[in-house]
Amino acid sequence: MAAEFFVLNTGARMPSIGLGTWQIQPEAVYDVIYAAVKAGYRHIDCAVAYRIQKELCLLEDSYIELQRSVGLALKKLFDDGVVKREDLFITSKLWSGNHAAEDVPEDICTTLEDLHLDYLDLYLIHGPIRIRKGTTLSPENLIPTDIPATWKAMEKLYDSGKTRAIGVSNFSCKKLEDLLAMARVPPAVNQVECHPVWQQHKLRKLCQSTGVHLSAYSPLGSPGSPGYSGPSVLSNPIVVSVAEKLHRTPAQVALRWGLQMGMSVIPKSSNETRIKENFDIFNWSIPENLMAKFSEIKQVRLLKAEFAVHPQSGYNTLEDLWDGEIAHEFPEGGTQHDDHSEFLRCFS
Repeated sequence: MAAEFFVLNTGARMPSIGLGTWQIQPEAVYDVIYAAVKAGYRHIDCAVAYRIQKELCLLEDSYIELQRSVGLALKKLFDDGVVKREDLFITSKLWSGNHAAEDVPEDICTTLEDLHLDYLDLYLIHGPIRIRKGTTLSPENLIPTDIPATWKAMEKLYDSGKTRAIGVSNFSCKKLEDLLAMARVPPAVNQVECHPVWQQHKLRKLCQSTGVHLSAYSPLGSPGSPGYSGPSVLSNPIVVSVAEKLHRTPAQVALRWGLQMGMSVIPKSSNETRIKENFDIFNWSIPENLMAKFSEIKQVRLLKAEFAVHPQSGYNTLEDLWDGEIAHEFPEGGTQHDDHSEFLRCFS
């Protein structure tokens, strides 16, 4: 049976399933988080870029109060005695415009204020992509990263106790190896796209060998989200077949596959029934003969972040951005599947 927690290289216990908040409508955030925690979730994953941490949201050039935000939902959960702060694992991420060493402390302080928290459990560099401070995430605002300088500032946050662990997101094998080579405090987590259609074979092996926990965002392939295209995870014949054999939903099978591969999974849903279904992945398992079937699935990255390929970013091609890890990882007997997905420019 898969564990309900993974132990990070800091000694902290990270719940093996978390609630993703990307693309949840701001007006639904409060109810979704409250329902998820009541259902048993103890990990909430959020970010400045998701625009739902705070009570204020920009809408038609004016600020309106959003009573149903992550921060207020957490505050109510604590105030109502549903959970204590120490019962939850809260992840957030460094905004791409605040990579400068002097801006990193300000970024986490703003995040903590937005979330009504004194500390984070995990703070991630959202990706190896940087923009000029005070601008939006669009090609004309891109500038080259300086990950070593940013990471040193992250290490100081870890030293200060404002975050109990630090890590990265969307880092390829090469970028993770480069970081590990210079880090005083090694990253505890690398959060990346991972699901049966993009299994991250090389990256999983690297993380296992270096003590970096691999956490899967979009573990269901993010169905219905703009910017994701290509093969459907939940309609994949192997996923569907295994689900039918086990009398489970395709989503449950995809999530259970992730746990059995040693990853935490961060599904997103705003539907209370599916939130509960997604959490029901612990008291059963996929047998070895059916797990072996997943190696037959053709592999393709669904989220490519094509917008980041720009002369100002330092990435001239997608190969540069992902260091070749795009659609070249195929299991034995697999063949290449062309993918033309575009990144959702939802952060601009």
